[in-house]
Amino acid sequence: MTEFLKALRTLLAQLSEYEASEAHWGDLLQALVGDFPADASTLMVMDGEALRPVALLGLDDEVRGRRFALQDHPRLAAIASHAGVCRFPHDSPLPDPFDGLIDEDLSDVHDCLGVALRDDERLTGLLTLDALEPGRLDGLDDDQLLSIARLLGTCLHLAERLRTTRTRLNEVLAQASPSEINWRWNSRAMRQFDRAIELVAPTDMSVLLHGETGVGKELAVRALHRRSRRHQGPLVQVNCAALPESLIESELFGHRRGAFSGATEDRRGHFAMADGGTLMLDEIGELPLALQPKLLRVLQEGEIQPLGCETPRKVDVRVVAVTNRDLHVEVEAGRFRADLYHRLSAFPLHVPPLRERPEDIPLLVGHFLEVNRVRLGLHNLRLQAEAETALLAWRWPGNVRELEHTLARAALRALGEQGLVATSDRRQAVALITREHLDLPDDATASACLDVRQGSSESSASLEPSLSLKEATEAFQRRHIQASLRDHDGNWAAAARSLGMDPGNLHRLARRLGLKAT
Repeated sequence: MTEFLKALRTLLAQLSEYEASEAHWGDLLQALVGDFPADASTLMVMDGEALRPVALLGLDDEVRGRRFALQDHPRLAAIASHAGVCRFPHDSPLPDPFDGLIDEDLSDVHDCLGVALRDDERLTGLLTLDALEPGRLDGLDDDQLLSIARLLGTCLHLAERLRTTRTRLNEVLAQASPSEINWRWNSRAMRQFDRAIELVAPTDMSVLLHGETGVGKELAVRALHRRSRRHQGPLVQVNCAALPESLIESELFGHRRGAFSGATEDRRGHFAMADGGTLMLDEIGELPLALQPKLLRVLQEGEIQPLGCETPRKVDVRVVAVTNRDLHVEVEAGRFRADLYHRLSAFPLHVPPLRERPEDIPLLVGHFLEVNRVRLGLHNLRLQAEAETALLAWRWPGNVRELEHTLARAALRALGEQGLVATSDRRQAVALITREHLDLPDDATASACLDVRQGSSESSASLEPSLSLKEATEAFQRRHIQASLRDHDGNWAAAARSLGMDPGNLHRLARRLGLKAT
């Protein structure tokens, strides 16, 4: 009984946190039927039209990867339709799904029984027991088997309900992003940024929004749209870097049927979809040079011409271009048209990185702690003072997104370490996140990251004096990235951490410097 209660408590803890793992279902099955004289036992759940094993005793793990459709397995179908304990005679002609799977001799099953698990009339799973010798299971009590089946059925029902509840909670929380909240920012930088959004949002000016990866540029675009006169119109988002170059024009402006090979029907482009609203052009710096004049014409004339169409059509679209590149540098390098740059940047906005506004970290931490408290079903979720100090001290190369993920992981670690198991316990519990749960780099690593960003006099002394400042800077960057990659055996993620950079920013910089293929 002790082992059973322990397994049940562990399972309940997993069910109230995330979907229970197969290991925890296995512990429960072992506690319930592990002492029975069976050579193999399974707990299977309905997964669509088939049964999926979630716990096994006496069978190889490869069975977990199998699916057992009732129509293909008459013994399982017989168990599923039986109201009580379904026992099969040792000479039953019905093939057993585990014949040949129990031992290395590929023996057939000669004693088999099973019980259906139900939620009212709905089949949720099966409990099966098999033995190689006839009559081995004859002494098992049917009432005990039915009690076990009811308990397992209750656990499956609880798992399903909690999974559904968790999904609904996540949908609600996903809508409560930081951009949807009326923040009163602590930092002067973000108060100025918010005032700039309030100023430009009611206008139809094009906005160029730039900032590092993870600062929340997409959330800023939503805020711009929500505060504009177009808020009842569509907000259409398109990632320029994700579109194949051969299809970008069609994706943006649309096409008529037969305009090119494969155009089997008319298609609206993103500009047409955003008519009356806002179009977010993410990673605008990745737009090919050949297509930039066509985008410029749309911005100047307010009209598009789908491929294969002889006449243009008017569109009323407010464009917000988003980038983590310095487009002014791209213009100087000849990779971006100056006239398009100036048209897009009618009102430039820079989202400050988190390291430049540490005063806002407590606000963001409070929001993310509440999100995780609700998600994990806790009474409260606290942050240890030392942990808060560590959060304020770190420079956050991945910005707000890194902070969000750090706290989500820390909350789970705190929950596991404090042994908050039963659902009732958790609703009354307060979990405490410590410095160790955050798993941030230590002070020495942080200092090293700062030294890397500042550079070293020895490296800069080795640069050729005949180089321009831009060429010298790029040469230093190439050498420093290459050195970091050597130190980390070519691991880009590790190199990014040592350089104090977001991995995505490092990959983009490396491509621009010619260290990676484009």
